Amino acid sequence: MPENNNRTPVTVIGLGSMGAALADAFLAAGHPTTVWNRTAAKAAPLVSRGAEHPPAVEAAVAASPLVITCLTTYDDTIHALEPATGALRERALITLNSGAPAGARAMAAWATGHGARFLDGAIKNVPSAVGAPDTLLYYGGDKAVFDEFEATLRVLGGDTVHLGDEPDLAALYEMAVGGTLLPALVGFFQGAAAVQARGLEVSTMVPYTVKWLEMINSVLPIFAREIDSGDYTVPASTVGVFLAGAEHDDEFGREANIDVTWRAPMTDLLRRAVAAGHGEHSIAALVELLRTDGVAV
Repeated sequence: MPENNNRTPVTVIGLGSMGAALADAFLAAGHPTTVWNRTAAKAAPLVSRGAEHPPAVEAAVAASPLVITCLTTYDDTIHALEPATGALRERALITLNSGAPAGARAMAAWATGHGARFLDGAIKNVPSAVGAPDTLLYYGGDKAVFDEFEATLRVLGGDTVHLGDEPDLAALYEMAVGGTLLPALVGFFQGAAAVQARGLEVSTMVPYTVKWLEMINSVLPIFAREIDSGDYTVPASTVGVFLAGAEHDDEFGREANIDVTWRAPMTDLLRRAVAAGHGEHSIAALVELLRTDGVAV
């Protein structure tokens, strides 16, 4: 099913905020777009812009050679597609949902078992960024599917990457990269509470937080090299230095009248690293304590 002038018909299943943004991007780029959602009302704005909305999911799947699902979990995706298994054969199915690598592998087995050609992917941005030149999406699975539909997929984001043929790679990287989000946000929210406690606007700390995040960005390649080599003996900042800083957290919490107990497990990790002999090693040595039985996901 070759592409035709970059106007491949596309079906989008699942019209939450992200799914609707995907469908809208395809419509804006001129792709014949079919949409389907259990709550039909969510399709109305897209239908008004030219999308087709058949009442049955099977008809929606049958309408296009490329079917993209954007539901919450792999189980939700399978549940939604169960009535349409007869229409999946020879179609390219791309899942863009949350879940662990094991879920992606199970999804791939289910999809290919019904004759579909499968890719799993992840969108590394918010709905409003869909279609932007620098928006990152990465995919794992059938490289032939990626190659065939790459131009269409770039409608969703200019930074579009195929990670490899293993169908769980996008889920692996999604979980591995996404692990930084909540700790970073909670750290920002802690700072916001402290700044407000002094009667200051939270917006005043944003420029300095951005610079701090840029600094973190600059040292990640150094930490990655240390972890890949297993050599933590030439540190820019040691585990011991981080532990010394962590010991001020309780004092800061009392002074600002904020709850800093969310940091306790990280402080415990630092203490265990020092006990294991990593006190003078790079902070990247914490990865050695995060490993359990050495079995990769």
